Amino acid sequence: MDAIVNNLSVTDNDNRPTQAEAEAAVLTLLRWIGDDIGREGLIDTPKRVVKAYKELFSGYDQDAEEALGRTFEEVAGYDDVVLIKDIPFFSHCEHHMVPIIGKAHVAYLPDGKVVGLSKIARVVDIFGRRLQTQETMTAQVAHAIDDTLRPRGVAVMIEAEHMCMAMRGIQKQGSTTITTTFTGAFKTDPHEQVRFMTLIRG
Repeated sequence: MDAIVNNLSVTDNDNRPTQAEAEAAVLTLLRWIGDDIGREGLIDTPKRVVKAYKELFSGYDQDAEEALGRTFEEVAGYDDVVLIKDIPFFSHCEHHMVPIIGKAHVAYLPDGKVVGLSKIARVVDIFGRRLQTQETMTAQVAHAIDDTLRPRGVAVMIEAEHMCMAMRGIQKQGSTTITTTFTGAFKTDPHEQVRFMTLIRG
C-alpha cells in the first residue's frame, strides 16, 4: 500500500480519475475475484458500480455547515433540549469499504436560536456518505453542529452494526457498537447526559 501511495503524484491527489478510469478499476476487481467479465450479468456492472459509488459517497461533495443553513430566533424563549432520535443512516468502513448501518440520536441546547430539524438529519447523512470510522463520524456530527449553531451543548450517540464484523473476520452478526460525543453543558453537567440518555431510551 505504501508503494502505491508513494507512486501517486500531486496531480493524482488533486484530481479525481475519470469515470472511464473508475470503471476500468471495477473491471480489474471483477477479474481479480475470478469472475467472467464477458458474461451478460457483468457487462454493465462497472458503469453501475461507479454510478452507485457517486451516490453512496456523495458526502465528499457536501458541506455540513452549509447544510445547516438558516437558523431561527423566534422561539418564544425556548431554551430546553431539542432531540432528534432514531435518525437512520448508512456509511462504509474506511478499512474494508463494507457497510455500517445504524441510527443516530442528536440533541442540542439552544442559545437563542434553533435550526430546522431536517438539517440535523442532513448533517448525519453528509458524514455518513463518506468512508468512516464510527468514532470519527460521531465527533464530526457533534462538532459541525457545535461550530455552526453555537448552542449551549451538543450530544450525539450513534448505534450501528458493522458489516466488517458481520460478513468477514470474526463474523458476528447482530452486535452493535455505541459511540457518544458531548460538548458544552452535555459534557460538563452529568445531569444533562443522564437526561439525554433517558430521553433516548424512554
